[in-house]
Amino acid sequence: MNKFRLRPWQLDDLDSLVKNANDLSIAKFMTNEFPNPYTPEAGRRFINFATSDDPIHIFAIDVDGEAVGGIGLHPQRDIMIKNAELGYWLGTAYHGRGIATAAVREMVNFGFKTYDITRIFARPFGSNIASQKVLEKVGFSLEATIKGNIYKFGNIDDELIYAIRK
Repeated sequence: MNKFRLRPWQLDDLDSLVKNANDLSIAKFMTNEFPNPYTPEAGRRFINFATSDDPIHIFAIDVDGEAVGGIGLHPQRDIMIKNAELGYWLGTAYHGRGIATAAVREMVNFGFKTYDITRIFARPFGSNIASQKVLEKVGFSLEATIKGNIYKFGNIDDELIYAIRK
């Protein structure tokens, strides 16, 4: 496993963000907020967004000084206030090294220490087996399958809801 660290995004990350995020094999499993192609303008907007909250809760996954992915925890509101949604992606050159699993584990610990929440959930696509395996390795359980709920790039997919509780 490569060593990594989670750290706040910075404008100096723009080139590595665009290089690693501009990948259809990543974008196909992300919401439409994650553009394809991934342009420098989109990268600047994202970095400004990711660094705007206090405490910071959207981090770069840094390997050897380069931002090669991202991970964020999004506290919910209203009746869902005891929950936070987890989202993450990792550049394909870094897949299969245990980095995503370790980063998710670190974010779960961060989330339960930082926020007054009792549940962290993630919503991988039904066809994103690698992401499901990452969540299961960290201790997330499949809570629901919503058939045909996702429409992305002309394809229908299932939405899965995985969660871990404090």
